[in-house]
Amino acid sequence: MPAIVVAAVVGVLFWLGYRYYSVYLAERVYNLDPAYVTPAHRFTDGVDFVPTNKHVVFGHHFTSVAGAAPIVGPAIAVFWGWGPALAWIVLGTIFAAGVHDFGSLAVSVRHDAKSIGTLAKDVISTRARTLFLLIIFFLLTLVNAVFAVVIGNLFVSNPGAVIPIFVEIPLAIFIGQYIYRTRSAALVPSIVGVIGLYLLIWVGQQWPIDITPFADAIGVDNPRNVWVVILFAYTFFAARLPVWLLLQPRDYINSHQLFIALGIIGLGMLVGWNTIVAPIVNDVPAGSPAIFPFLFITIACGAISGFHSLVSSGTTAKQIDKETDGRYVGYMGAVGEGSLATGAVLAATAGVVATRGEWDGLYADFSTASAGGVGNFVGGVAAFANNLGIPLDLAAVFAAVVVISFAATTMDTGVRLQRYVVQEIAEIAGWHTLARNLTLAGIVAVVVPLAMALLPGGGDAGYTFGVLWQLFGTTNQLTAGLALSVVAVWVTQKGRNPISVIVPLVFLLVMTSWALIVNLKNFIEADQWVLAPLDAIIFVLAMWLIVEAALALRGSAGRRTPDVDRTGPTTDGVSVPSDQRE
Repeated sequence: MPAIVVAAVVGVLFWLGYRYYSVYLAERVYNLDPAYVTPAHRFTDGVDFVPTNKHVVFGHHFTSVAGAAPIVGPAIAVFWGWGPALAWIVLGTIFAAGVHDFGSLAVSVRHDAKSIGTLAKDVISTRARTLFLLIIFFLLTLVNAVFAVVIGNLFVSNPGAVIPIFVEIPLAIFIGQYIYRTRSAALVPSIVGVIGLYLLIWVGQQWPIDITPFADAIGVDNPRNVWVVILFAYTFFAARLPVWLLLQPRDYINSHQLFIALGIIGLGMLVGWNTIVAPIVNDVPAGSPAIFPFLFITIACGAISGFHSLVSSGTTAKQIDKETDGRYVGYMGAVGEGSLATGAVLAATAGVVATRGEWDGLYADFSTASAGGVGNFVGGVAAFANNLGIPLDLAAVFAAVVVISFAATTMDTGVRLQRYVVQEIAEIAGWHTLARNLTLAGIVAVVVPLAMALLPGGGDAGYTFGVLWQLFGTTNQLTAGLALSVVAVWVTQKGRNPISVIVPLVFLLVMTSWALIVNLKNFIEADQWVLAPLDAIIFVLAMWLIVEAALALRGSAGRRTPDVDRTGPTTDGVSVPSDQRE
């Protein structure tokens, strides 16, 4: 089947989801009100709380959530066949991710833009906050460890990507300084940044940087591990910089990259008329992970991701100008990530190779699929770009830069969020030195995922990528389910029908609990005595929080707290809802 036909069908389904289902959520479930005075207006400080045009907020939100995960997961999950992978991406995006991302944002806006962990305390119980924060800590640990491994592997296999990625850092800082000091709009400087980045791709191709000799000289068998250490050293310092100096300008640059990548994938498929050579349902070899539950945790981002609730309630909620902007930012952000995941599926099934026999070799077993998933995406996108006349070797560096840029942005955000969570947990525990010392909290935020990425356990060079990815995916989907539980309780308390939230909530909790149990058995049998206790701890915390949420949901069903009149006197021309008046 032509890949472009599949892409067009998926695009129509996503449009229908946004056109109709997101409207239902906005009007009947989350009950958005254009007159509601958002936290961005009530707490405006010019730093974190800034009322912002919805298109600009969408760019920030989309870039923050669209890391490497919607590329890596789908590129691995086509192991079970492109049909199941795309079905989960489409259904998950429309009925789970859209509900989750939009809902997390809506609840946060209604609670002073508090984080989802803190919201668990307000909506469910005090204990729920602590439990949720601990689970989020484990999630961020795995996010940062996994993405460091992804980037390290890509630097080793694509040394031409090193120069553009590292020069992008001072380039972004220069752009950030320019925008901050001149108060200029970000569009033109960010476009200049993208042009500069793509010129550097050619430079990187001419002078690739291979650190294998250096790794050999210091006695490190796998040069990837050297890159992992360098990456965490960088993120330690990057997480201390003001967001306007590096994180935001990199977001500006990478938001353009994202749309360029999607455009090249689509146009390349159209011009080349690539056909899908992979089976719609693959006959996987004996001993492979079962499609239930593992498909639904292998594809996390791209179908639904708990990490998105951290972004929605962490930074995006502080920038929403009008409450009704939440539909465009939250739901459309999920659709955008689903589109990227669709592109990853098609790159790994229609672009990377031309025959079924070649594809079978790339996906001979789950270990091979896990190890080669990112490379298959890079090869597929390079083939699509080659259809447009771009030389294949240059196109491969471009695809690698796209993946690394997204993963690096997520690492920057992830380490920063990890530091916040460490400080919040330390405050609850009464460890005031750790809670108030940014340097100490930053060290913890870096050392824990660094150890996870480097410790031996799944092979001579550390944990096999498939093992880390499965545990990451499980924890990520679990966090999404728990975030949905907060949204479900809040919706029920408001006297609205929570079924659109409860269905994906129950599905995710069943899949993730199932996967945690299966993985625990596998870890014990494989003598994985770091991952097995970690899996067990996450499972216990999850079960405890599920009970807390169930009790809160049961109690809220009989205790309706409907929205009060949202019109009232104005302050500086802004209508203030009566439930916000002092």
